[in-house]
Amino acid sequence: MLDMRMFREHADVLRADHDKRDIPHDNIDSVIRLDEEWRQTRYDSDQLRKKRNEAARGIAAAKKSGDEAASKAIMAEVASIGSEIDALTEKADACLLERDSIRMRVPNILHESVPVGEDDQKNTLHSLRGEKVELKFEAKNHNDLIEQNNWVDLARGAKVAGSRFYFLQGDLARLEMALQQYSANFLVGRGYTLVQPPLMMNREAYEGVTDLADFETVMYGVEPDKYYLIATSEHPLTAMRMDEIIEPAELPIKQVGISQCFRREVGAHGLSDRGIWRVHQFTKIEQIIICNPDDSWDHHEELLNNAVELWDSLDLHYRIVNICTGDMGTVAAKKYDLEAWLFGAGAYKEVVSCSNCTDYQANRLRMRYRTADGNAAVHTLNSTAVATSRALVAIMEQYQNEDGTVRVPDVLIPHMNGQTVLQPLA
Repeated sequence: MLDMRMFREHADVLRADHDKRDIPHDNIDSVIRLDEEWRQTRYDSDQLRKKRNEAARGIAAAKKSGDEAASKAIMAEVASIGSEIDALTEKADACLLERDSIRMRVPNILHESVPVGEDDQKNTLHSLRGEKVELKFEAKNHNDLIEQNNWVDLARGAKVAGSRFYFLQGDLARLEMALQQYSANFLVGRGYTLVQPPLMMNREAYEGVTDLADFETVMYGVEPDKYYLIATSEHPLTAMRMDEIIEPAELPIKQVGISQCFRREVGAHGLSDRGIWRVHQFTKIEQIIICNPDDSWDHHEELLNNAVELWDSLDLHYRIVNICTGDMGTVAAKKYDLEAWLFGAGAYKEVVSCSNCTDYQANRLRMRYRTADGNAAVHTLNSTAVATSRALVAIMEQYQNEDGTVRVPDVLIPHMNGQTVLQPLA
């Protein structure tokens, strides 16, 4: 969430940002009103405490001098102060709780370079990467390829777990493992620490990294323990330093997380989302940086460059887009997406999201670092390296042969024991 000083000192900036997002100012105004009410109530309570302390001294002095009448008069005058203070304290607590509940729903302030637009059609092209493959035969979509080669068993996955779960098998399962190993090593080689996080989080930690009002519908809850299965390793890795003060020498913290991810993916989807493109369980390799605020925009470009060089090394065709205001979520101040070309969809589809969340998550997590002027919020950034199910789709469609087999990208061949073509599973 945003620092309270933004509401008190720079409400005009927040309102201008909401105008860019085309959302009303109601929550900003409510936070400011409740904050003023909270501060006034705290002031009134403090004044009553001062009055009570002064009365206590007066009572003591009257008793010491033997003036019982004066002592009783003062006691009668302040008899109700205790209950008044209790009422004001209760009111202040309620104002604070409501203020911060609304404040957590106010989105991050967008970077000035974020394009203005109402939806994803207004995202702007950053660059095109790689050569679009020109097949000399009619392309199959990944659904056809996995069915022909028996690489995915959707029917049995649905039988044991429900729709959009699946069994990944044969050479495609081996390629998925190769992608995990290659991507993790790629980032470890760039100074990132490999971390395997917990696959569940409690509500407090999850509220620190995302807007549960928006995100809770796509998450799996674990009852009766009130945990959530993680939707991405970004969430536990960012929350890892919750309630901590980080020494400046530790920054930047760079991690590569690898985990299973779980999402409900509710709602209707198109033909291109079938198969293993949009599923409830998948593996993702994620980049995380926690840093000094002065360095965060350089680190945002670093994360993007890591993703670009990783996907370039797979020799896939994709584009990079700058996400516009209407397609931006609550948490990020700026986001790039990488979108791979899919023959089956006849379109570019998202495979990587790369976000700078500035101090938004850090404020929610109470995660700070020491400075000469006191403790201050760090900045947090995240980027997909590879969501393996989507990368597999892009590889299958762009590396397919006319007979339905699929070539292995050169960089993954060593991780496939030298195998160059994925073979059908009998």
